[in-house]
Amino acid sequence: MNESAIIKLENISKSFGNVSALANITMQVNDHEVLGLIGDNGAGKSTLIKIIAGVHAPDSGEILVRDQAQKKWDVNIARAHGIETVYQDRALAEQQTITRNIFMGRERGGFLGFLDLKKENEEANELMRSIGFTSRVFAADSQVFTLSGGERQGVAIARALYFKAKLIILDEPTTALSLTESEKVFHFVRQAKEGGASAVFISHNIYHTYDISDRFVVLDRGRVVLETDKTKITANELVKSLQDIARSGHAA
Repeated sequence: MNESAIIKLENISKSFGNVSALANITMQVNDHEVLGLIGDNGAGKSTLIKIIAGVHAPDSGEILVRDQAQKKWDVNIARAHGIETVYQDRALAEQQTITRNIFMGRERGGFLGFLDLKKENEEANELMRSIGFTSRVFAADSQVFTLSGGERQGVAIARALYFKAKLIILDEPTTALSLTESEKVFHFVRQAKEGGASAVFISHNIYHTYDISDRFVVLDRGRVVLETDKTKITANELVKSLQDIARSGHAA
């Protein structure tokens, strides 16, 4: 494996009562890559990304950040290491502006404790431009409800980058989006990667995952059953592999 890993999971297992969600997962996310995480419902994707994000602690196994084993792991520690999650609902305040959504909870103080809205707008505009919001329509003082679904994903990605994210977990970011809107999301992810961030991209659409990802990890029944680079597999071969896994019920 590439040694320039942001995070490594070694023999991670997690159960909920008598149900085993993950069993001996070993994988990593490298610098400057988009990792496609693939699997059917119940494969363990949600549990895995919640462990990476610090929402769940593993029952066993080890989490390493920059090869340093983590004795304790939670959301605050994960965020301190630059791991941010953009969930399917994006958790945006749609009646608020782009700027307010980016800075919400971490507002900049101005003179006599008043918010420095001018500075926040300037920084938000710069950040949005850095991930590809180039139109004047997308000024930082635009309200989020006026944006399309793909553009709202862009705001959520920009917010993660403002929080100095090194790894952005994207949970089904193209669900219910048109092809055009999905392409906007891909563009924002590529721009974030060019800016130095990595991403874990989770989607039920295999072709979307293939288009944006550099490497793939496939889960089945809580285990890694396939791990491969994009250079070693075509989209159709990946789909066929998934079909074969589904038919065999393989969980090696």
